[in-house]
Amino acid sequence: MELKQILEAIVFSAQKPMSIGELRALLRETPEKLPDEKQQTGPFAKATARAVEKALEELAIEHDNANRSYRLACVGGNWQFVTKPDYAPWLQMLVGAKPRPPKLSHPALETLAIIAYRQPITRAEMEQIRGVTVDGVVQTLVDRELIEVCGEADAPGRPRLYGTTQFFLEHFGLKGLGELPAADELRRIQLELATVPADKSQEELPLDNETDEADDDPDDPDDPDDPDDPDDPDDPDEDDEDDDNE
Repeated sequence: MELKQILEAIVFSAQKPMSIGELRALLRETPEKLPDEKQQTGPFAKATARAVEKALEELAIEHDNANRSYRLACVGGNWQFVTKPDYAPWLQMLVGAKPRPPKLSHPALETLAIIAYRQPITRAEMEQIRGVTVDGVVQTLVDRELIEVCGEADAPGRPRLYGTTQFFLEHFGLKGLGELPAADELRRIQLELATVPADKSQEELPLDNETDEADDDPDDPDDPDDPDDPDDPDDPDEDDEDDDNE
């Protein structure tokens, strides 16, 4: 019996994704709680984290090479068996199609990318990079459980710091943040002490419960505050002209 066979049985039977730490704990505790099986289970009790990870990686390769309908995947640092996307139509009929949440808007995706690459990061720093307010977008990302508050910055007012969640990794199928595509340019952006709020005249595109706020157009002929409006009853030049005609 090999370590990877034991791990395969555990992960296959588990009701949830398993981390390497959880797998090692199970290997370690089994001889203690089942002394009658100690002769069989004892040799695997001291398996190192690297040994467990290597066995899982070999097992994943074996499943891929076997061209099965499922594979062993590591998502967000947790291992689980998942079916391949090719078989989704039949599985939807089996379990029922779940309604998909609305897609994230372009501003939301931009903000999420900034958080992913620059975390932990404050709202003011996000606004400094994007040049627009991000309050509505940040709240939407929090509601979708893609980001969370992960601390407070050592700055006046102790602003909240935001980072990505475990669900973020699962949603995008990432083993960890190290698998994010390269974004050296984004990482190199030098941020000043982000205490100055972004220009409020630049608003986000609507997202879920967000609304646009249109700026006043200085050339709008219907603007009551336009000093050049010929129909403005309060125009001082028009009053002067009337006085001259009297």
